[in-house]
Amino acid sequence: MERVKLEVRSREGRGGKDARAVRAGGDIPGVIYKKGVPDATAISVNARALRQVVAGPGGMHAVIDLSIDGGKTARTAIIKDLQLDPVRDTVLHVDLHEIPLDEKISTVVPVHLEGEPHGVAMGGALSQPTHEVHISVLPTAVPEALVADISALEIGGSMRLADIPVPEGVEFLDDPDSTVIASVSAPISEAELETEADVEAAAAAAEEAEIAEAAAQEAGEEAPTEE
Repeated sequence: MERVKLEVRSREGRGGKDARAVRAGGDIPGVIYKKGVPDATAISVNARALRQVVAGPGGMHAVIDLSIDGGKTARTAIIKDLQLDPVRDTVLHVDLHEIPLDEKISTVVPVHLEGEPHGVAMGGALSQPTHEVHISVLPTAVPEALVADISALEIGGSMRLADIPVPEGVEFLDDPDSTVIASVSAPISEAELETEADVEAAAAAAEEAEIAEAAAQEAGEEAPTEE
């Protein structure tokens, strides 16, 4: 996966008042955490630059080369958390985690399907239950995506994570045997669709009858008796 660059600035202030001042200036307040270092580094980052990183190929899982205060030495980090405004859907705060390049990280990569399944050409329906896979890998070797060739899938067939070649240096964290990447199901005939509709209608009618009967019984119990 291509690494992205992001310039941030260190800041002295802390707390809500300082964070509001940073946002008022068009930036996003944030912090950089580092394993083994008790105190996080307070930073601010341009809101537009951060959006470009998140909207890029790696998205929230991009490996970022941070330049702090214009320094020439970059620090490598990943986004650990974005706090969003629930109403405006804008970023309020960003947490970054500095990572060493020689230690594996846990991240997520997308799964891209390639080819047209033979079963789909025969009238089957393709589904993709899994769009992302969790992996462990060095930051410098994160793949852009996992590619699954589904051309040979027949009706009733499925492809699991175990069927995808493992890229060099990558370890799957999801269960390869139980993680279904794609499947092709048999087409549903008009008769089957009508049968399903009849069953649903009968179930709805039975439920309405039960509700009406219960209401009638309750009304009978509450009615006053004549002496």
